Amino acid sequence: MRTDLHRHLDTPLAAVRNLGILAHVDAGKTTLTERILYLTGTTHKRGEVHDGTTVTDFDPQERDRGITIFAAAVSCAWDAHRINLIDTPGHVDFSDEVARSLRVLDGAVAVFDAVAGVEPQSEAVWRQADRYGVPRIAFVNKLDRAGADLDTAVESIRERLHPAPLVVQLPIGSEAGFTGVVDLPRMRSLVWPEGRDTVEEGPVPEALRDAAEGRRRQLEEAVAELHPRALEEFCAEGTLSARTLTAALRDLTRSGDGVVVLCGSAYRNRGIEPLLDAVVAYLPSPRDVPAVRGTRDGGEQERLADPAAPFAALVFKVNGTATGRLTYLRVYSGSIGKGETVWDSGTGRTERIGRILRVQADRHAPLERAVAGDIVAVVGLKSARAGSTLCAPGAPLVLEPPTVADPVVSVAVEAVGGAEAELLVSALTRLVEEDPSLVVRTDPETGQLVLSGMGELHLEVAVEKIRLAHGLDVRVGRPRVAYRETVVRGVSGLVHRHVKQDGGAGEFAHVVLDVEPLEDVPGDGDAGATRFEFRSTVVGGRVPQEYVRALEAGCRDALADGPLGGHPVTGVRVVLTDGATHPKDSSERAFRTAGRFALREALRACAMVLLEPVADVTVTVPDDAVGGVLGDLAALRGQVSGSVARAAVVVITATVPLVELFGYATRLRSRTRGRGVFTARPAGYAPAPSTAPTGTVTR
Repeated sequence: MRTDLHRHLDTPLAAVRNLGILAHVDAGKTTLTERILYLTGTTHKRGEVHDGTTVTDFDPQERDRGITIFAAAVSCAWDAHRINLIDTPGHVDFSDEVARSLRVLDGAVAVFDAVAGVEPQSEAVWRQADRYGVPRIAFVNKLDRAGADLDTAVESIRERLHPAPLVVQLPIGSEAGFTGVVDLPRMRSLVWPEGRDTVEEGPVPEALRDAAEGRRRQLEEAVAELHPRALEEFCAEGTLSARTLTAALRDLTRSGDGVVVLCGSAYRNRGIEPLLDAVVAYLPSPRDVPAVRGTRDGGEQERLADPAAPFAALVFKVNGTATGRLTYLRVYSGSIGKGETVWDSGTGRTERIGRILRVQADRHAPLERAVAGDIVAVVGLKSARAGSTLCAPGAPLVLEPPTVADPVVSVAVEAVGGAEAELLVSALTRLVEEDPSLVVRTDPETGQLVLSGMGELHLEVAVEKIRLAHGLDVRVGRPRVAYRETVVRGVSGLVHRHVKQDGGAGEFAHVVLDVEPLEDVPGDGDAGATRFEFRSTVVGGRVPQEYVRALEAGCRDALADGPLGGHPVTGVRVVLTDGATHPKDSSERAFRTAGRFALREALRACAMVLLEPVADVTVTVPDDAVGGVLGDLAALRGQVSGSVARAAVVVITATVPLVELFGYATRLRSRTRGRGVFTARPAGYAPAPSTAPTGTVTR
């Protein structure tokens, strides 16, 4: 049943399948992808995750860690159909990579562990597929493991994911004795003898006939409940033909009203052929999905998946390699050849396509042309980013880009050698181009380079990529928290006299100040900004107005470093109540200097308090994890402001010190088995505990 991919490069659009492999980490996605490539003749040796020999996990970090980190695209052929397949990451930290892939796919295979059933990240990627309207079929993997149970796994799909699972296979044997399946629509057995790569087809074993007929009946009844035409035949004939059943399963899969469930063991090469048959039979081609919608001149426009239509494609991934910059795109309409010009909606510029490549993970085959329905990489684009629309210059269109989640975890990064600082900035810029879920910024107060991402592993992988790809020695630490200081009890009548005589013109300024707190500073949402008020009550021209302005400027200078730990001071009102000048030695410079030293002296005499940044946090958790999460928030000095129950989850709102949120994503996932999520936004400043640092800030 093997076919050669190169015979089918000109496959009709109806015979193309663009699909992703989705699952929780370690459910067997990459192994399944390897077996698909082997059975379709794309590779001639089965790669193994534990040996680091897989095609799609080609990055050194993926092979070292044994997990998929980066979405990898491959192409193969099966039964005169071309399958463009993307193996997606399973770890929650890389869910944004999954989202970018789902945006350009027409279908997906969701892989579940037959022992664990629906795991937390399985649920997360299923919801992502719901968001993008991607039809799915399910593959229950690892049926050869101890404790594997198809029925239990299917029930978890029903309870956790809420589709109607339509099981089309019955296992032959269990656990270590699993050898094959009964194909219920066609009532035949498919057996994989030990040590052989080919499947043997035969009649249903006599010992399983009654069970198979009962399961077939359950399948017919489930399909008839969901499909009107199948219901008509079932009521008229009392059964469904294989043809009607297959057509109904295809309709239910593409509408999302049901999910076809198959089973097998990818590691033992069992169940792969019927899964490929199901991909061809049930998942849609580019012609079967709705026309892509975009905007043009402020109005909405559709583009059909037609090679003759104007060219339109969406960039979903950018990758820098040793041989050049690869831009991965899904062609939705029209066609493009090497050497042609495209318009980039993101930059508003035209660029030239250098080469077009059919992608096989880290290997590539050149193409003369890419047409509607293709997923390819192109060389030659200098500025296209993930989410950019590429289109014909004469027919501009802007497609909706993939959503990018807000980063939740940050680290500070710096080059160990001072001479490498510019190289680090360049490396970080390139990293963000390749992964839009990473954000790099320079903290305006601490001067640190701060790298933010979706989780601690995400950031660890990003930093290691800089070290490996650019040869930079990078130091990583927690970002320093920008503390503030404020006045809680002021002073009145502070007298400061600035006199300087060192030959030539002297300096003289005499001022009397009252210093007091601005009202409601602690906890004020605007306390992060420097809140300062200055006024003068001096009358009779004792201090000219230009000197008053200079005095105010000097006071503002003094706010840069407070007496507690050198942090900026906020929430202060200064009142000039009296002063005196000298006819020759007074100047704006003298009053500015007087203002700086006078306010510093006054602040040392005031009662001061340290302020720390806080964030408004919204935590969404399953209802069975609320107690643990509330206790954890209390341990983080969080102030819970409310909770609302919604369906099977509870939404908790709280205010938490920013310093305590470092690492919270990992803590939350641990307490909720990966099902909890949170968002945070800055909420100003609040008084810090007396144990907070008051020296050089290193947090």
